[in-house]
Amino acid sequence: MIQFDSAIISDIISGIAPYVKGAYIVGGSVRDLLLGKSPADYDIVVIENPKKFAEIIAEKTSGRLVEMGKPGQMIFRVVSKNNIFDISPISGSFIEDDLFDRDFTINALAFDLSSGKIIDCMNSLQDIADRNIRMVSKAVFQKDPIRLIRAYRIGAAFDFNIEPQTSAAIKDNAELLQTSAGERIRSELFKLLATSNSYYFLSQMAKTDVLFSIFPELTDLQNCFQNKYHLFDVFKHTMKAYFHLETILNDCHNFLPEAYGQFEPCTDTFKGALLKCSILLHDIGKPSARTMDSKGNIHFYGHGKKSADMTKNIVHRLRFSNHEASYIDFIIRNHIRPLFLFTGHQNKTITQKGIARFFLKCGSSAPDLLIHTMADIKGKGDKNDERNNAFISFAREMVKYYFSYFQSEKSKPPLITGRDLIKDFDLTPSPLFKKILRRVEEARISKMIKNKDEAMQLVKKILET
Repeated sequence: MIQFDSAIISDIISGIAPYVKGAYIVGGSVRDLLLGKSPADYDIVVIENPKKFAEIIAEKTSGRLVEMGKPGQMIFRVVSKNNIFDISPISGSFIEDDLFDRDFTINALAFDLSSGKIIDCMNSLQDIADRNIRMVSKAVFQKDPIRLIRAYRIGAAFDFNIEPQTSAAIKDNAELLQTSAGERIRSELFKLLATSNSYYFLSQMAKTDVLFSIFPELTDLQNCFQNKYHLFDVFKHTMKAYFHLETILNDCHNFLPEAYGQFEPCTDTFKGALLKCSILLHDIGKPSARTMDSKGNIHFYGHGKKSADMTKNIVHRLRFSNHEASYIDFIIRNHIRPLFLFTGHQNKTITQKGIARFFLKCGSSAPDLLIHTMADIKGKGDKNDERNNAFISFAREMVKYYFSYFQSEKSKPPLITGRDLIKDFDLTPSPLFKKILRRVEEARISKMIKNKDEAMQLVKKILET
């Protein structure tokens, strides 16, 4: 049985011991402490006058008190140098009432600050020891449907399993998620995607229909069969591509040694979550783009654009920020572009200028796009394995090129600016400015020109033609 070492929070209650009667650390804070983790904050419920208790903690910890919520649902947050305390009134008359009103048994524990004892009224400690996620009651999902996602998010964060009765109840209540606020769905979803083991839990969410309740657009991907280049229908392909992306992000040191420490989705879990979300939605336009020619060959012309357009509705529904929406749109809308670059490479028609144009077009998202397409290709299966492996080798070289050359070269000052165009060529600002400067930059990056004189000669040539 897991034991709780009360000494671990001695620094929390130091100096406030006379005031802690009727105050309890509860929920995930206790769970984290039992698992040897430092909670992001401490949730404390108080039987009498939580505001007064918060004021005492603020005074004793030299913390700042902030009141949040609305009348009847107030939370008093104390932000001290080392900790954050969220203090609220107890739900019910006794601590047991409060615990029975929570979501999962592993979150239904209390630590009595007065006695230093754990209060466990539903065998929660055993569930933690067994690594089980078990609902407190069958009504927990009706009370708050967001818990349908939270079960998987907690499972992914702690490598816990959802026990069968809870999983069955999740499936029965999956449709309730559509009544939840988009921003709350997005928050729980991104916490899940940010974990290193999200693929397994997304697969479980598909089995209980929770994934399709969040993203109804994924439903038509099932049994949408593809062409000879794919072993799987669109949904299975999507999930396999997701698996390969997560595998790459979890093993950047070996898979991308030249980019290790520089590739943001590997170093920033939120950026990684955005890229994972992109691959989850990258083919949602395929069912509507699916056509068959006279020879029986299946095509998905323009599916990147269709998928990106459909995703606009999703990011609006789930209240993504403009930055998040823009990033996901770019990845999905352009996820075929690296394949065009590779085709040029295979046909020996690609030039250094063409490569420079690709990286200038994609900017800092170029490595993300390349990695996304690598995972997409891996998700096709074993057909055309030789060509798929050739693409992956090519894409890895492109990532290496980005970090070893393009990134530093792009940061150098341009050879000419708009002022030069005005001064030496008597041009006025117009769309032509952008075109000329882009072509000069492409030539510089691809080493076709090296100095300002050569840049000015190129401008003359562009204007003459």
